[in-house]
Amino acid sequence: MSVVDFSIKRVNELIDSVWNAQKGEDCVWWQGEWWSWERLRALADDCEEKLRASGFSEGHRVAALLPNSPMVIALSIACWRLGGAIAPLNARTGAVNLSDTIKMLDVHAVVLTADGCEKAAETGFLPGIPLVSAPLEGPLPAFRGRGGLAEAADIAVIFSTSGTSGLPKAVPCRHSNIIGNLSPVIEHVPSLISDDGVTLNVLPNFHTFGFTMTGMLSIVYGMKQALIPSFVPVDNTIRVIKEAGVNRIIAVPTVMAFLLGALAKKNERLRGITHVITGGDRLNVQMDERSREYLGVGIIEGYGLTECSPVVAVNRSEEARKLGTVGQIFPGYQVEIRDRDGKPLDIHQEGVLWVKGPSVVSGYFRDEKNTKERFRDGWFNTGDVVRIDEEGYVKIVDRATDIIIVSGFNVYPQEVEAVLCRHPAVSAAVAVGEKNKVAGELVKAFIIVKDGAQLTAKELTDYCRERLAHYKVPRKIGFVSEYPISPTGKILRRELRKMKIEKD
Repeated sequence: MSVVDFSIKRVNELIDSVWNAQKGEDCVWWQGEWWSWERLRALADDCEEKLRASGFSEGHRVAALLPNSPMVIALSIACWRLGGAIAPLNARTGAVNLSDTIKMLDVHAVVLTADGCEKAAETGFLPGIPLVSAPLEGPLPAFRGRGGLAEAADIAVIFSTSGTSGLPKAVPCRHSNIIGNLSPVIEHVPSLISDDGVTLNVLPNFHTFGFTMTGMLSIVYGMKQALIPSFVPVDNTIRVIKEAGVNRIIAVPTVMAFLLGALAKKNERLRGITHVITGGDRLNVQMDERSREYLGVGIIEGYGLTECSPVVAVNRSEEARKLGTVGQIFPGYQVEIRDRDGKPLDIHQEGVLWVKGPSVVSGYFRDEKNTKERFRDGWFNTGDVVRIDEEGYVKIVDRATDIIIVSGFNVYPQEVEAVLCRHPAVSAAVAVGEKNKVAGELVKAFIIVKDGAQLTAKELTDYCRERLAHYKVPRKIGFVSEYPISPTGKILRRELRKMKIEKD
């Protein structure tokens, strides 16, 4: 049996064995009721039948512009059974606005909601690519697809992002990559896997963190999950957490900020939560105290990238964690620290993290240029500057691309933000660089002030001068009510760099 056959067979066998073991048990909480494993399996069977009849075969891809739903899970599994791949995309962006990405992915068809299908048809979509309107609970309607140039049969999911040039960039995760990332969970964070686990599945499925670490983690380990199409309105998410008995929250820091903020406004506390795990962006460690107050547990921080399917490191437990770090490296990875030119450094020196292992993808989808820039001999350049201590705990110093260089000195935004956030009137802070003729760059910061607090830029600048080296002190400070956020919940620093702050 070939390696390709083995990886596909293994994934399908894993899922089938879980379904057989879970007969009669609850599987997915959806729109106020529990779906059984049999009901979800029946939907996957139906999707498989419709896909096969449509002409979908080994190496083909289906794009899904759908919110979190049973259809996304069932369609994914149906694609895998036939040796093809699923390409989840942001439904809110719309098919027409994603035309370049969909064209690049060369898909068999695009599956989307009735509303999304209607809008795409009205505004004019790519000719020749079928649009398939599907209810979120199923069934998938009969259709005729277009095929597309077949790729490797072991590609499971293709996640799309924007490249630095603004053009679409796609990451093909193979079945072996996903298994390579899910398998170590039971060893590295054993308490996360249990028969009574109910995971909140609210992160968008078009991002690997949501798709793999909430959706597929629950499926592979036979745990229940509460599916929510959208995090907002936040009160609905809180209601689902209570009604479905959610005890595991896996989220990005932005989601946690909104969730904790909503609970604080109502002075409400949720009980029964055993795990809160964050990743996907920097965690303000001060959020940990709020999590303890309103959820009863602290936050376990982790770190990952789409190209790593996605987890690279995570703290093992609340007891063993080191707050302010993303924990220890997942089993199976080889790790190197290199300088900006790619030359190896000592493992405990500060530098750029390079990783190699079974969950690291082999490159970008049909994109030789970007692949050559980030992948070398099986090693992947994360682009993150880190520091690993003697016990193996990883601290993310900053993105290499986010470092601000003031008069030749490196300024790490995370350090500046940590100082700003310690001010009692500051709720959140983001520091970015702004070009300057004299210093090359200067530091500017955007602040969200706590409700009811009063603060001036001068007060905050004076506060920083007492706690930071002079070149790290923000020269411009602006106050905002919210930050520009990407669909996956990350703060868009590039947008903040463009924003002007007039000095007092």
